Amino acid sequence: MKTAWTWSPQARAQLRGIDPENGMRILQARLAETGGGNVKALEGPLAVVMRLRVGPWRVRYRYIEPGRALVLAVEKRGDAYRN
Repeated sequence: MKTAWTWSPQARAQLRGIDPENGMRILQARLAETGGGNVKALEGPLAVVMRLRVGPWRVRYRYIEPGRALVLAVEKRGDAYRN
């Protein structure tokens, strides 16, 4: 099943702030829909959030219903997990 992606305003702004080459890599990784890729469920209080790793970037998202995901944030690795 193909996933429909919705971007939060914050994630959309973060993606626009990334250089075009890395922005396209993030979009291509997300759109690949192969079921592969470097995806991991986070632990603890963020257990419902998934992480997609694309080079030094982390895309955090969660499924809001089967086949539908909400992108929460696009951040550099060092900033992605700070409170």
